[in-house]
Amino acid sequence: MTYPETLDYLLTRLPMYQRQGDVAMKKDLTNIRLLLEELGHPERGLRFVHVGGTNGKGTVSHLIAAALQTHGNRVGLYTSPHYKDFRERIKINGEFIPPDAVVNFVERIEPAIERIEPSFFEITVAMALDYFAGAQVQWVVLEVGLGGRLDSTNVVDPVLSVITNIGYDHLQFLGDTLPEIAGEKAGIIKPGRPVVIGLTQAETQPVFRKKAREVSAPIHFADQEYSIRANFTREDDYSRQHLFAGEAIPPLEFPIAVSVDGPYVVENHRTAIAALIELDHRDYLDLDPEAVRRAWGNLHGLTYYIGRWQVLRSTPLVIADSAHNGEGLGPVIALLNEQNAYRKGHQHIVLGVVNDKDLHHVLPLFPTNASYYFVKADIPRGLAAEDLVAAAAEYRLIGETFGSVQKGYRAALKAASQKDIVFVGGSIFTVAEVL
Repeated sequence: MTYPETLDYLLTRLPMYQRQGDVAMKKDLTNIRLLLEELGHPERGLRFVHVGGTNGKGTVSHLIAAALQTHGNRVGLYTSPHYKDFRERIKINGEFIPPDAVVNFVERIEPAIERIEPSFFEITVAMALDYFAGAQVQWVVLEVGLGGRLDSTNVVDPVLSVITNIGYDHLQFLGDTLPEIAGEKAGIIKPGRPVVIGLTQAETQPVFRKKAREVSAPIHFADQEYSIRANFTREDDYSRQHLFAGEAIPPLEFPIAVSVDGPYVVENHRTAIAALIELDHRDYLDLDPEAVRRAWGNLHGLTYYIGRWQVLRSTPLVIADSAHNGEGLGPVIALLNEQNAYRKGHQHIVLGVVNDKDLHHVLPLFPTNASYYFVKADIPRGLAAEDLVAAAAEYRLIGETFGSVQKGYRAALKAASQKDIVFVGGSIFTVAEVL
């Protein structure tokens, strides 16, 4: 097969949750275990940091991977879903898996695929672990796909687990309450292996502590042990955050020049710092503050980090962010409102969501005095723009529908003045079409 043929096989013939939703979801670890057995268990020779949570797990994964890389390591990074290129999911030191490696892997295990009938996600996890093992990486930073306990990534024995925070997302799989969701996320906590929890939440802290006790896993809450402060500067009508790790975070007593911005920049960096310090304490890493500074000042260049509070243009200010649940979108909208107050302009919001999203937790967060451009991302799971505009009207969010994300985006750019803000969001798939 050629690479395009292989990609078509992966994206269209295999069950894929990101495109199809619930019907593509496999709710146990049987298939991934069978695939890894077929491959000779490549995961057993790798050293992992396993990262889960509701929001921020992708960013924290990139932060940790970049820091490990600038310490001189060869680092495999697995994340999902992808924005533009399937190969974004599987990277070594920021370089995508080569097309021929994808083709060779699928051809090699095609008989097993036909026999086991795995999902798209199960195949990509197996492909990543096989590729990383063959490349003899020193570290793998492995992002959980959905949940934790039954996620296909949960077949590894990490040296460290990280859980960023807990919010209401994927309720049909994970439960209706924060403790229920936390119970699923806590499934990545392994016997005797330390775990860093990024955010202390009253409803979820007891769940994590109970699980850690049951499996004798040392547990650390990043926001209880470490502090970070952010200074804000105004640059060309844009308020940018600059992070400082103070004396409460030895040995990182220096300003952190960050190449990423957004509402969760403090929480995400604090979680990553806690993870790196834990690796240092356990002699997996000789932590070098200057290496961390270099890593986080060039996150995109080192790891191909995109789609999170990404500034696409400055005049008008165009921001794309793939937050898609209430906990993620709330701070995003609040920061957008702050930026708009600096600029004294008007907001133009290009909005597209997936059809299984609980809009009653999402739409009330958006400002009623903005102009809306309702769109549908080009995937089967996308909610029709006509359905979205009707739901938005219940919350006094008024706008027009457009036949594609690009048409809505172009209309917003045309309508925006130099002082205005154009925001593109609602789902990763909407964002992907403007990057």
